[in-house]
Amino acid sequence: MYMPVVVYSEDDAVLNHGKELAALGSRALILTGRFSAKNCGALDDTIKVLDGYGITYHIFNRVEENPSTHTVVQAAEEGRNEKADFVIGIGGGSPLDAAKAAAFLMCCGEIKEELLYQCGNDRHLPLALIPTTCGTGSEVTAVSVLTVPELKTKKSISHRIFGDIALVDGKYLKRMPVQILRNTALDALTHMIESRINTGADDFSRMYSDSGMRIWSRNMKYLESGTTEKKVLAELMNASTMGGMAIAQDGTGIPHGLSYSLTYKLQIPHGKAVGYFTAGYLAAADESDRRTVLDILGFSSVEQFQEYYLRMYGKTDVPHEILEQAVDELWKNKKKLSTAPFDVDKEKLEEIAFYTIMHS
Repeated sequence: MYMPVVVYSEDDAVLNHGKELAALGSRALILTGRFSAKNCGALDDTIKVLDGYGITYHIFNRVEENPSTHTVVQAAEEGRNEKADFVIGIGGGSPLDAAKAAAFLMCCGEIKEELLYQCGNDRHLPLALIPTTCGTGSEVTAVSVLTVPELKTKKSISHRIFGDIALVDGKYLKRMPVQILRNTALDALTHMIESRINTGADDFSRMYSDSGMRIWSRNMKYLESGTTEKKVLAELMNASTMGGMAIAQDGTGIPHGLSYSLTYKLQIPHGKAVGYFTAGYLAAADESDRRTVLDILGFSSVEQFQEYYLRMYGKTDVPHEILEQAVDELWKNKKKLSTAPFDVDKEKLEEIAFYTIMHS
């Protein structure tokens, strides 16, 4: 097992560990979205620490949802022009993934988009990651998923980029709109399920996925009510980080692979898009794996899980042709298909993809 990130998960994590953050360099490139990092207080906490230690910084706040390779190149160029020697990513999976990719490009001789998808050196600038959503677990994974406009899809870069430190604090979820909280929390759950039902699963990854699912399940009812209770938010954030630790070992599976078409072509939020295929994946899994996951989460059947999904996230009308395209695209990705610990032929993949249409 390999997960080299030093994780601090606590109240005021950024303020409490300013010394470790400041030790990464003398000038920071901060990557964020336009508003969320500022609105939740994470950016202000970070600036307070940097100012306190005399660390200068440049803020790149143009990271969009599902960030493009073009955006990453722009951020890296600005960072190099500003002579930044370390990178801080603040936000959900989009800014964190963009920060990883920018930290890599800034260590290359030239900042070129094609380098993101060429195998080779994984060197990168020192990197701190501060999550403000309870979904991707990107603060503890080596994956950076970017939108490649020329291919009209999302694709992981070819490099494994772990952060040096992750500063995890549930208070940053407090002002999040309830639907975004639900969408991101669902993404975390799918990470744990896909890691659990995975050819790469072992005792260590299952330790994270199972523990994370138990935490998620005891807070599931609060996602319906939209609570801002401090303990609940902290636990949802921890479940997300555990999901990230799990997939850092064995990766995501078929639901994630199918979801990218829905996100890119229909602009369905990532967590909701992956969740659309999760019941179908559970239904296709071996009985023992399916029963383990459902028991941990407290569902009696796949149908009950699907009812929960539809109640929380609503019915989504996905055109048949989009689902067919998703199947065709994933069918070419034998590496992703190989993560399923059961036989997957084209017919089985179609059953997973069309499960929600057939059972809603």
